[in-house]
Amino acid sequence: MSKNANLTSEDLEKKINLLIKRFEEQKGIINAYIKREREWKKDKVLHKKIVTKLEKDLKKANSE
Repeated sequence: MSKNANLTSEDLEKKINLLIKRFEEQKGIINAYIKREREWKKDKVLHKKIVTKLEKDLKKANSE
């Protein structure tokens, strides 16, 4: 017979709580990663704008 057949409702509740806890931990890790990724992309866009402006200024200075 399966060993799961002998589980009590308390055992099942403990297992469910453990799974929920793991899920919440993983959710936190993923959310932190997403936040860092969004900040990185935002910084990348800002840096690209700065580089583009500097390139335009350089071209303008070289043409004078």
